[in-house]
Amino acid sequence: MLYDAYEFNRSLLATASAMANFSAGMLQNPANPFAYFGGGQIMASALEVFAHAAASRGKPAFGLDHTTIDGREVAVDEQIVLQKPFGQLKRFVRDGVEGGPKLLIVAPMSGHFATLLRGTVERMLPFADVYITDWRDAKYVPLAEGRFDLDDYVDYLVAFLEAIGPDGDKGSAHMLAVCQPSVPCYAAACLMSADKHPCRPKTLTMMGGPIDTREAPTAVNTLATERPHSWFQQNVIATVPHMYPGAGRQVYPGFLQLTGFMSMNLGNHMMSHWEMFKHLVRGDGESADATKDFYDEYRSVCDMAAEYYLQTIDLVFQTHALPNGTMTHRGRPVDPAAITDIGLLAIEGERDDISGLGQTKAALTIATALPEEKKRYYMAEGVGHYGIFNGSKWRERIAPVVEDWITAHD
Repeated sequence: MLYDAYEFNRSLLATASAMANFSAGMLQNPANPFAYFGGGQIMASALEVFAHAAASRGKPAFGLDHTTIDGREVAVDEQIVLQKPFGQLKRFVRDGVEGGPKLLIVAPMSGHFATLLRGTVERMLPFADVYITDWRDAKYVPLAEGRFDLDDYVDYLVAFLEAIGPDGDKGSAHMLAVCQPSVPCYAAACLMSADKHPCRPKTLTMMGGPIDTREAPTAVNTLATERPHSWFQQNVIATVPHMYPGAGRQVYPGFLQLTGFMSMNLGNHMMSHWEMFKHLVRGDGESADATKDFYDEYRSVCDMAAEYYLQTIDLVFQTHALPNGTMTHRGRPVDPAAITDIGLLAIEGERDDISGLGQTKAALTIATALPEEKKRYYMAEGVGHYGIFNGSKWRERIAPVVEDWITAHD
């Protein structure tokens, strides 16, 4: 019923959005006399803000068709290296550019598409041969494809690293985990290290990841721990409606995740839309478009398989299985002490309200057999969660740290 009610309201809002967009266009038409007096511009701006906020959204495109290397513009082509039911491995091929470190960017499976990391990919393209995990919206995965949980996530990471291939005896790619995937990436590193897998990553960089959520708990951590596991099963899991290919699949809907994130900083989001309205009234379309571009990405959400979401709530936020040493993968213990030759870099934002200070740094502490020269911690001053991997502070302050770490271990 929850998902059906959402779809009904989404359809109504989509119609209202189209009508508002049409009306705004009419009020701004130079041939319309009301565009010049009677508050026409103010009304048109208000309608445009509403139309944008209420519009339906699908999966955005990366749109990265070129990069600049040594002052030369280089064409970039997106290629699918490996395709699996719940996600694919995508490579950004730089035309005529060979060599360079291989970098697997692991995008969060947390309600947003991998395109949320467009700025991350764009910044690393001049430096590395970039791959990314492009997760699929669970409502489009037919039931016949089976289930997907945290164990499957780890298996996918191993398969993706194998697809990238080994680099002699030096390991495979470097791996960069943004937020939530820090835990499964760390688990994959442990298991592959224990097996001396030739495709184990050379380095693992974790940015704002919930390795140990007992450190500086945030509102997200509190929400995940103040209710029993059964509450999440009964209240936030929904069934995909019949109009989607994944009809009947149990999921944690993306619209619930988006609602949670929006409510955490509701005042900021309201002010952003107020500023957008003022930009439109003044005719500052460029500033208004910047806000629109951000929310086009931010509001583009996808569903997660219920078993993956519930297992993450249990192991990461409630029982703290990885730092406690009780995490397993298909019955096999995940031992952080197995990591002996993978360089670990933990990056945290001083103002991160999703993963508090110390949560990612814990990854260095539990890797007890790893030499200290293969560990590094970087705290980005004045940076929030989103700023760790997007924006000017990521480009100018954080990315160089990642590049230096990769270069030192390539």
